[in-house]
Amino acid sequence: RVHLVESGGGSVQTGGSLRLSCVASGLTYSNNCLAWFRQAPGKEREGVAAIYIGGGTTQYADSVKARFTISQDQAKNTVYLQMNSLNPEDTAMYYCAARRSYSNFCPLYEYNYWGQGTQVTVSS
Repeated sequence: RVHLVESGGGSVQTGGSLRLSCVASGLTYSNNCLAWFRQAPGKEREGVAAIYIGGGTTQYADSVKARFTISQDQAKNTVYLQMNSLNPEDTAMYYCAARRSYSNFCPLYEYNYWGQGTQVTVSS
């Protein structure tokens, strides 16, 4: 059974940085994607970044390119989201998610497994 646990959220001021972590268990094959999504109050859930576990290829939403970086530590079964230059529009609950992939492309949609989320709040 896949289990995802996020941590690292918090409150920062505009321009600050945070690093989110997601510890994944139950993923028995490397052909999986791990991704970060976020959802702000009153808004739809948005895919932020994804990484292919088997090869490390990444995808980013346009809204976070050049500011956020997704990475992994396979030995720790952990995926990270380094978030720099944060602004109030980044305020949201951030979720880790997983899905199977049969290529090294990881989309930002249709994920099967979800964590409980970690809150990120950016104040001006």
